[in-house]
Amino acid sequence: MTPAADGAGDAQRRVPDRLDVRPLDRFHSFKVKLGILVGASVSVAALLTQVSIRAGIQPLLALPLVVIAALVFTQLLARGMTSPLREMTGAARAMARGDYSRAVSTTSRDEVGQLASAFSTMASELEQTDRMRRDLVANVSHELRTPVTGLRAQLENLVDGVTEPDPAALEVALTETERLSQLVDHLLDLSRLDAGVVELDVEEVELTPFLHEVVDAASLASGGRDVRWIIDVEPADLAVPADAARLHQVIHNLLENAARHSPAGGRIHVSAARTEQDDGVRIDVHDEGPGIAREDRSRVFERFQRGGYADTSGGTGLGLAIARWAVGLHGGSIEVLDDPRSEHAQEGRSSLIRVMLPDTAATP
Repeated sequence: MTPAADGAGDAQRRVPDRLDVRPLDRFHSFKVKLGILVGASVSVAALLTQVSIRAGIQPLLALPLVVIAALVFTQLLARGMTSPLREMTGAARAMARGDYSRAVSTTSRDEVGQLASAFSTMASELEQTDRMRRDLVANVSHELRTPVTGLRAQLENLVDGVTEPDPAALEVALTETERLSQLVDHLLDLSRLDAGVVELDVEEVELTPFLHEVVDAASLASGGRDVRWIIDVEPADLAVPADAARLHQVIHNLLENAARHSPAGGRIHVSAARTEQDDGVRIDVHDEGPGIAREDRSRVFERFQRGGYADTSGGTGLGLAIARWAVGLHGGSIEVLDDPRSEHAQEGRSSLIRVMLPDTAATP
């Protein structure tokens, strides 16, 4: 069926909806509506019978007329009662074709109206899920294509003799392989997130040696970028209950993100201290990069989002999403705060990210 024909069919199906009569929408129970419908139909039939008797119409002629009039009256009321069901049927058929735009409108407050409202909510969630699925497939395909293409080109050059297998050429191939491996690891983490297969091994983590360890790992992963790392823990023996591996993943992703966007010679400051309410620990990561725009601060923690600007530095767009997930497992929060540097604060951009962890780790 062509779109025009399909649209014409929809128009034809919508024309009878103008005949919907819904005087019973004020009632909250479908059973009450059915009772009223039966009572009204019987009353109409009795009234028409009385009128036909007084008019002297023969019973053989009056009976069919009364039955037909009662059925028409019943049909009009029943049509309004079941109109949301017909709309849901049409919307379900449209959803099967991938069209989630069909709305289900109802003014009824009974069980059918509640079902229509729940159906509309479900349709909206299905549309969002389907859009996320398509975006995920498109983004994963794009992200996989980049390192695979680079790795293939490099290996083809080595095989064809265009490039000598010297350390520089092998390092390029290794970099692309590591990028591909990182993307796969991130996707596996997100699949565990969606499946809910997560366990926390909570222990007291001393932040001073822990942050130095994470910074050392991030420094190696940054590929020798010209940045300075500054660690500040107050007090020096500060500790927090957490899963060390998951917390390492959070801070490492934040530091890797900071190193990727820091200018040459820039400083990356990592600080930890107790919260002002003394009910947990805050960990701040602050770099001197361009920062995240105010309107993108919540969006950067979604999958494949990069702060609203093109990122050609090799990031997967998954690090901050995984960080938010891991922090949430601990019952904490992560957010982008206003930049303390006045020139960036005026522009609404910030590269200061704060992780808040409670004193008592949550149970996933």
